[in-house]
Amino acid sequence: MKKLLKFLALVLILAALVCGVLAYLNYRERTFLDNYPYEPDTPAPDPHDGTFVSEHGTMVFNGDGESVTIAFDSKLAELTGLPEGETEATYVFLSGDLPPHGSIDVRYDIAHELQINAGDTSVVIDLGDAAEDGSTATVGVGTVTEERIPLLFRIDGKSVTVAFEKE
Repeated sequence: MKKLLKFLALVLILAALVCGVLAYLNYRERTFLDNYPYEPDTPAPDPHDGTFVSEHGTMVFNGDGESVTIAFDSKLAELTGLPEGETEATYVFLSGDLPPHGSIDVRYDIAHELQINAGDTSVVIDLGDAAEDGSTATVGVGTVTEERIPLLFRIDGKSVTVAFEKE
């Protein structure tokens, strides 16, 4: 009887161990896939090219996926921390925080952030659309398109979008 109990205890311990390992592997795979930025077999969209206009300025993309000329009014310059007026800059679209690596460069159709580098100034701006009342915002995949780049800011506890539309 003792041998049977020891055998059953060993079987139960092994079953629990196998279940634990399988649960961990499932969690790890699911977490990795949730953070995976895009389907690797889909073609990346072409870089932005042309002039994008908002009520607070313009961004002129050169089509190289790196350089942009920004011209922000005083309000947008203050919100972003970038210079007012026309400035040559570089840019990169970022994933948002993906543990354990943080933000990484991604294609714009799945970006959560836009980093703009103008001279010694480098800022990261959220991308997304605010609700009309500013209480909520949508951020993430599909927010930035070939024709639209919505910058998202928090002002006095409310979300505000400054949308740049292609001319």
